[in-house]
Amino acid sequence: MSRQTLSERINQGIFIVDGAMGTQLMAAGAPAGACNEYLCIESPQIVEMVHKTYLDAGCDAIITNSFGGNEYILARHGHADKVGEINTAAAKIARKAAGGEKYVLGGLGPCGDFLEPIGPVKPDELKAAFVAQVSALAGGDIDGFIIETMSAVEEMAIAVEAVKSVSDLPVLASFAYDPAGDEFRTMMGLGVAQAVEKLASLGIFAIGFNCGTLDMDRYVKLAAEYAVAIGDSPIVLLAEPNAGRPELIDDKAVYTLSPTEYAEASEKIKAAGAKILGGCCGTTPSHIEAMAKKLNAG
Repeated sequence: MSRQTLSERINQGIFIVDGAMGTQLMAAGAPAGACNEYLCIESPQIVEMVHKTYLDAGCDAIITNSFGGNEYILARHGHADKVGEINTAAAKIARKAAGGEKYVLGGLGPCGDFLEPIGPVKPDELKAAFVAQVSALAGGDIDGFIIETMSAVEEMAIAVEAVKSVSDLPVLASFAYDPAGDEFRTMMGLGVAQAVEKLASLGIFAIGFNCGTLDMDRYVKLAAEYAVAIGDSPIVLLAEPNAGRPELIDDKAVYTLSPTEYAEASEKIKAAGAKILGGCCGTTPSHIEAMAKKLNAG
């Protein structure tokens, strides 16, 4: 019997994805300040180790180590010519770790600059950069794509269109939010209803949030606001909150939310309507394990 497709599995019930990658790579031995994506070439065993740790914690899916794998970000590290090599390796490492039972999401992040006319990035060049990244990831036997930590709907739309020009696999879209009074806005001023309205027309499978500067209570409220905006649409709600807001301890930002507290908040986010849950900054395999046990027990 063949395995369910990603969309079939997500529609069946709660779906758990992994947590923070960068901090876990450092904990596994990666040097601070290194290009995390280049580790897929330089130290693939470290990347695979982190993937396996999250899988052991109870994830249904892992995300490829390719968040900054676009030409713009890699150029900062002198690796702009290695987009194909890095992303192909990222997908193959994740698939090796996941095996045939678990799922792999090809991860994309923002380009790190602004589109015209605010910034220097030209839309057609950005799309070409995303197409190059997506094409390499698609060749590595993944199950879907997740575009994370976006703040501009225009950049997200270009990324989604790039994916769909290459692949028919499901696309998950995630924005980063900050508090704006009683509401929520991305750095570029995008609201929840605007995000859902714009992305729904592009045929995405899931939409939601990750990262940002919210505490756990506000992540719960953000999930509820997204659920209202999605309404009776078939689009699935995605939630990958940070481990709360960090505290400044000895001049360092430290996430102090315990795995148990994270799991309890995640249960409220699930109750608000989220079907796909994972973690972002400050989360560890322990946070994901506690969340997975809590949500799968309900």
